[in-house]
Amino acid sequence: MPLKAAFIFIAPHGDPQRHRALTATPEVEVITLAVSSYREAGEVARELAEQGCAAIELCGGFGHQGVAIVAAAVGELAAVGAVRFDPHPLLGHRSGDELA
Repeated sequence: MPLKAAFIFIAPHGDPQRHRALTATPEVEVITLAVSSYREAGEVARELAEQGCAAIELCGGFGHQGVAIVAAAVGELAAVGAVRFDPHPLLGHRSGDELA
């Protein structure tokens, strides 16, 4: 059975129900999805972890606060990692922390 993983990125009008894609190989299935807030990211990450997602990667738009919110929401259910761009060029050279 392939490893289930997710990549969550933050975007001003991100809708995790509409803005999502699945990439699957024999070894791993990665769900890529957009959220519009840290709160939403925590909720979605928890749901994914409860559904068996073992690894959750956060895009560089997540500042330190955002990573902490998602990690707390997931707890021991999944590993949480983060790409680091803080501030992020696609967020107007701001941290996602400023958008929270």
